[in-house]
Amino acid sequence: MLYVISACLLGENCKYNGGNNYNEKVAAFIEDHSYIMICPETSGGLKTPRVPAEMVGGTGNEVLEGKAAVISEDGTDVTQEFVAGAYFALEDIIEAAEEGEEIMAVLKSKSPSCGAGMVYDGSFEDRLTPGDGVTAALLKSKGIKVLTEQDI
Repeated sequence: MLYVISACLLGENCKYNGGNNYNEKVAAFIEDHSYIMICPETSGGLKTPRVPAEMVGGTGNEVLEGKAAVISEDGTDVTQEFVAGAYFALEDIIEAAEEGEEIMAVLKSKSPSCGAGMVYDGSFEDRLTPGDGVTAALLKSKGIKVLTEQDI
């Protein structure tokens, strides 16, 4: 099995504010497993640190379909970067996986890229709405099981 882990959960300083979301449980869980780290936001061309962003008008599936957007708190449309980052992450996963290998992702909860099940609602007021981030939605659409650090 190949595991895909949000880089911020393993201490990579790629979070929007320049920090990380290091998670001891995820680090211990992955210790004896084959894995790759991804950060779709930086892969899509966003710098660190950056202005926080949330999905507006829908969730990851709607963003991928062009029916919603990812907007930063200052009003900048960063949809293109989020979508590109999701596809770059998928390419990295496909390249790393052996033929027929099962893949499971452990991604950062609530994130507009990686959140699975619940994401911030676009109000920038720490309110959540049901749905997936852009990358989580893309991975799920390809049959990849997606969990968050809260599931570990």
